[in-house]
Amino acid sequence: MMSVRQPAVAGTFYPANKTALKDAITHFLAEASEPDFSSRVLIVPHAGYIYSGEVAASAYKLLERYPHPVERVILLGPSHRTQLHGLALPGSSVFHTPLGAIEIDSELAERLVSFSQVQVLEAAHELEHSLEVQLPFLQVCLPDFKLLPLVVGEADSMAVSEVLESVWGGPETLIIISTDLSHFHTYHEAQTIDQHTANNIKDLQSSLTGDQACGCHPLNGLLSLAKEKGMTVETLDIRNSGDTAGSHDRVVGYGAFAIR
Repeated sequence: MMSVRQPAVAGTFYPANKTALKDAITHFLAEASEPDFSSRVLIVPHAGYIYSGEVAASAYKLLERYPHPVERVILLGPSHRTQLHGLALPGSSVFHTPLGAIEIDSELAERLVSFSQVQVLEAAHELEHSLEVQLPFLQVCLPDFKLLPLVVGEADSMAVSEVLESVWGGPETLIIISTDLSHFHTYHEAQTIDQHTANNIKDLQSSLTGDQACGCHPLNGLLSLAKEKGMTVETLDIRNSGDTAGSHDRVVGYGAFAIR
């Protein structure tokens, strides 16, 4: 029997109405700067769309220039709801959003279960927004793909990079790390902290902390692997909630980056 993960944050983090959701994403993409390159490795934020949708769109815009059909998306994000050691695959075979169903890449998932740092834990996915908010963007940008979603808890960069290396694939595979940056500083404090973090990301430093990025564990794994592969980072957008839809008193930072 096919098990389906239903959306947990539709109607709060993004519109629950199919038309309104597609229109919002289409608008974000239309407003994003036109890139002069493409990339299959992206770092994107995961807040409510009114806060970080514009920043996320600056990364997803690159998919419009991507020259190869994307067959699968490897999506990693931090665990906000579940205490977790290592990486968690879902038990579900389908993830659903208001835009429709996305099939989980069961063949790839079965391969990862052999890693000691990977487990199947549906509870880690059930309410997790860091992955879910990326799915509608992917559904708008890509005609058809399978998904490999991994919630990442306490895990060192080597544990994450080992898993990423095993599913890295070629041009048919899109890699996405979902993370926000600093949390709950004043506007100007956040600007300073986030710029420093962006510099660390650009330098492929795999020692980021949770104070710099809530998705530091999946991000550090990616940066470590990217350094091994001799890749470089392009900063696409750095903003915070004070720039988009919040006050300047306690802001959350957002960044979008491409690695190539």
